[in-house]
Order: sequence, then C-alpha cells, then structure tokens
Amino acid sequence: MSKSMTKLVNRVVFWIIVGLIMLYLLFPFYWAVNSSLKNENQLMMTPTTFIPRDPVTKEFSPTLDNYRAVFQSDQFIRGLRNSAIVAGATTLLSLAIGSFAAFALGKLRFRGKSSALYIVLSMTMFPQVTILPGLYAVITGLGLTAIPGMILSYLIFTLPFTVWVLTSFFRELPIELMQAAQVDGATPFQAFRLILLPLTAPALVTAGLLAFIAAWNEYLFALTFTAIEPASRTVPVAIALFPALVARQEPFGEIMAAAVVVTIPIVVLVLIFQRRIIAGLTAGAIKG
Repeated sequence: MSKSMTKLVNRVVFWIIVGLIMLYLLFPFYWAVNSSLKNENQLMMTPTTFIPRDPVTKEFSPTLDNYRAVFQSDQFIRGLRNSAIVAGATTLLSLAIGSFAAFALGKLRFRGKSSALYIVLSMTMFPQVTILPGLYAVITGLGLTAIPGMILSYLIFTLPFTVWVLTSFFRELPIELMQAAQVDGATPFQAFRLILLPLTAPALVTAGLLAFIAAWNEYLFALTFTAIEPASRTVPVAIALFPALVARQEPFGEIMAAAVVVTIPIVVLVLIFQRRIIAGLTAGAIKG
C-alpha cells in the first residue's frame, strides 16, 4: 500500500472514530429533544420513532404541548430561579475565594505551601454521600435556610477544583510582572488585582463555568436540603418531582422538555466562552 493510500485510510478511520464518539455523546440529547416533541400517544408507539410521527398517518407531527406545560408549572419556574441563584452565587464565591488562594499558592512563598495545595486537592476525593449527613447536621445547627446551605455546601466540591486550576495558571505567569509592579510602588494585593488577575481571564472562565455546571446540575445535596423547604428546590429536584398533568401518568414528555430547557443555558455558555475555555484548559501545557 502506498504512502498516500495509507494516509487516506488513516484519515477515514480517524473520522469514523470521531463520528462514533460524537454519535455516542450527542444521541442522548437528541433523544431528549425528540421525546419532548411527542405527545403521549406518540411516546407509546411501538416500534418507537426517531422523529415525532402521527400514530395514524405516520407523517412528521411534532408538538410543543410539553414545553407549554413546563413553562406553566410554577414549580419548574421557581426551580430555575433557585438554580440560577445557587449556581451563580457558588460560582462567584468559588472564583473570589479561589483566586486569592491560588495567588498565594502560586506566587507567594510560605512554609507548607505544597502540603496545603495537596490537602485542598484531597478534599475532592470524598464521595458526596459520605459527607452529607455531617454537613446537613452542621447546616441545621447553624440555622441556615436551604439556599444559603446549598451555596456553602457546593463550595466543598467547586472550590478545590477552582483553586487547583487557578494555581497552575498563576504559576505560569512571569514573576517579573509582579516584581515590576512592586518596584513601581504597588502592594502585593494591588499587583494581584491590577496586573495578574486580568491575565488569568481564560482560567477564570474555565473554572467558573465548570463550577457553575456542577452547581447547576447537583441533585443529592439539593434534594436533602430542600426536603422541608419545597419552595427552595432547584431545577434538578423540580424535574425529578415533576407532577403529572393526568393522575397516575408518568410525564415523560414534560420531563424531557424540562431537561432540554435546563441544558440550553449550559450549551449557550460553552459556545460563548469556548475559546477562553480551551485557553484555560491548555494553560501551562506548553512552555517557551
């Protein structure tokens, strides 16, 4: 086989593998959209259809009734609002606290710095279910309501990752930038706020978006902390407890429509910040 033929075969195999991976990753979302556009009769059709079809004529027949039902649900709208508050606050606190910690771990000299960094990273090793009972007791003992309790709880698994990502980025920034700022009379905090922090924008976007996604999608803590405060339920809990419009009916269509609506903000954020996300993830991968 000639060299050009080998290169062509390798390229074809490569794109086949990429296509299979994309199919594997995107098919669940496609199926959620497909199911959300079907009514109850279409969902019960056998064999199932890959597009919404009329049970009698077999023609393409989508419906938006599931989306209307979702947006008419006060429980779902309230869940969206609560999720936006909890995820937004968690992200802002993670970035604010994490950037200070990362600056200290990445640029300042003090005893035990490496140990502190690995202790922070080790906090992500514990499964959520193992710390939930003790954490719930602490939150209850402090007398916090569900939303502040969820925000503080989510920091347990968003803050360590944020600190780790930002520390790696701060380490790669030239120390001469901070030294030049100090020569000009800037304090370490001013050098951090005015010089170094703006340069970490890609890492901030990456860490912030991942923290937002983690808080937006979290279910276990949200279900536990809102058990006695139904008005504070976030959108994953609201979807899991989505009421049926008809008694003794499992609302598959409404659940899928709600899942699509919840996924759209994440997709939009990723598309808007994709360049900065890639820059943040690859920061420090290449030197020189």
